[in-house]
Parts: sequence; structure tokens; C-alpha cells
Amino acid sequence: MKETIINLILASSSPYRRSLLQRLEIPFESESPDVDESQLEGETPTDLVLRLAEIKASAIAPAHPESLIIGSDQVAVADDEILNKPGNHENAIKQLKKVSGKSIVFLTGLCVINTANNNIQKDCIKYTVHFRDLSEDEIERYLLLEKPYDCAGSFKSEAYGVSLMQRMEGDDPTSLIGLPLIRLSEMLRNEGMNIP
Repeated sequence: MKETIINLILASSSPYRRSLLQRLEIPFESESPDVDESQLEGETPTDLVLRLAEIKASAIAPAHPESLIIGSDQVAVADDEILNKPGNHENAIKQLKKVSGKSIVFLTGLCVINTANNNIQKDCIKYTVHFRDLSEDEIERYLLLEKPYDCAGSFKSEAYGVSLMQRMEGDDPTSLIGLPLIRLSEMLRNEGMNIP
């Protein structure tokens, strides 16, 4: 299939998502969508991330004709409760104590909108992290070292946070960081973009 030259836009201000997308070595721009990310009453975590991924992409789509717009959203779920970004040291301690010896399921919603033909692709990619039993000293040392206060679940798997884990389970490890590159590559190929 002949590749169509088309702009690629990441609907996100996340440095983690930008860094992941750079791995594909495709030129892209990023633009932060202004959307309400509140969970709707009765909305499941899966429905939430799928909806938010699509509205993020849709929010900037009108300004980018002949483009592929990527939207993504992620939640971390433990014991059927969504874990938000802790924001500070005290909240991060509480989160890590709560997940010690347990599992967190990360749900990443992904949406690609082709503004040339109005085609929309969506998917939710699941990735599970199983934590070791963590001592209070381990939690404190980890948080002082990495300060993952802007990360759902209070850890960064791409750095020292991996030491907190017993094992990881899923098809695409990049989904854990917030942008599932395996599924994204497939979606982009579906729209005629060559991905090496």
C-alpha cells in the first residue's frame, strides 16, 4: 500500500506519551486538549478511558484537517477503585501501602481519528502490575528517590519503580507508561502510515 503523507498529532501534553511516540521515529506535533476528565456517574473505568481518549482526540481534530489525531487516557485500578495521581508524598505513601502485596490493573484507552475520512479507531489495553509486600522503609526510600507524584499508582515502571514489583502481565509494556505503541502502530498502519 502506498503511504499517504499525513500529519500526526498527539492530543496530549504528557512528557511520557511524547517520549513514547518518539520511539516510532515519525514526525509529530503535540497539542494539549482542554477537556473535562471527570468520571461520569455509573461509568466503568474501561468506558471512562475509551471516552476520554476519544474526546481528547476530537477536541483538537477540527483544527487539523488531513491528519491522524492520537488520543489516550489511562486509569489505574486497585480493588475496584480508581487510583488518582497522588500529587504529594503523603498520598503516595498511602497508595503504595494500599497496593503492597496486591495488583494494580492499568487500563489505557487509545483512539486514532483520521480527519481526512472521519474514521475512528478505539481500543482499551489492559496491563497488570503485581507488587511485592513492601515495608514502610522501602516505600519511603523509593518515594524520596523517584518522587513519582504525577503518576497514577505512585510509581514509574520505566525507572526505580520496577524494584517494587513481583511481576508484570500484559501484551504491551508501553501501555503501562500511557501510550500502547504496539496497538497504536497497528492503528496507524490501518490508516496507510508506514511504521517500520
